[in-house]
Amino acid sequence: MSSDRVKRVGVVGAGTMGAGIAQICAESGFDTKLFDEYPESLEKGRKQIYKFWDRGIQKGRISRNQKALWSSKISFVDDLESAVNEADLVVEAVPEDLKLKKDIFLAIEGFCKPNSILASNTSSLSIGRIAKDLNRPQNTIGMHFFNPVPIMELLEIVRHERTSADVVTEVEKIGRLLGKTTIIVNDVPGFATSRLGVVLGNEAIRMLAEGVATASDIDTAMRLGYRHPMGPLELSDLVGLDVRRDILKGLAESFNDDSYLPHPLLDRLVSEGTLGKKTGIGIYSWENGVKHERDDLAR
Repeated sequence: MSSDRVKRVGVVGAGTMGAGIAQICAESGFDTKLFDEYPESLEKGRKQIYKFWDRGIQKGRISRNQKALWSSKISFVDDLESAVNEADLVVEAVPEDLKLKKDIFLAIEGFCKPNSILASNTSSLSIGRIAKDLNRPQNTIGMHFFNPVPIMELLEIVRHERTSADVVTEVEKIGRLLGKTTIIVNDVPGFATSRLGVVLGNEAIRMLAEGVATASDIDTAMRLGYRHPMGPLELSDLVGLDVRRDILKGLAESFNDDSYLPHPLLDRLVSEGTLGKKTGIGIYSWENGVKHERDDLAR
């Protein structure tokens, strides 16, 4: 199976998610360009990709020839126009800020081909609102990947009311080419996954703050009692506490429902800069990627 419409991919934003998306696109045979306007972020994204491949070689999961082939499929650029002007699919993976995303999509549309598919990796923002001011909103769709992108199997495809059926069908095909299982959801706040995930995580933080149990025991309860592969507090640290807080605030505003507001403990952790695994400390403390119980969060 291959895509007749999509041969070249541009990924905008070289953070953890953008780098992961660019990596799997290159691995799947797409000519891929990863863009970031900040050289240090672009270099960090490049290192993330090559570290993953080098670890795979060390563990015998991939060969050096595979790495060489994949490397030939990806380039790293700091000019937006050159990143997207030949792309058949552009995937935006910048921070969860609606104005930022709208501005970037307007710029992308001005550079890319008329029939290019424009996708956002947003985990909660409205695709329709992102596409509102575009000349070709029918080409816009959500492609919500999960962290870590090369490992997580799910791709949540989000269609807004003006997304064309052809674009939905093509993105489903691309998802399968990337090795993902796809689900299709309508453009409602939080979609399906983020809405369920952040509510569970917020309640787990509330339980932690109230002293119901330790973080590790709450996570163990969900792993063993409900067969979740990862507990909600550990997952919150992995995703980023700031990301989860922002999604909750967005849901509260969209639904006009304060029950979605982040728990004060989550607000406090974010304000302190303890964002989870990416900062080395969050609900857990992380040393060399290994989590350790904190005893200073429960009442």
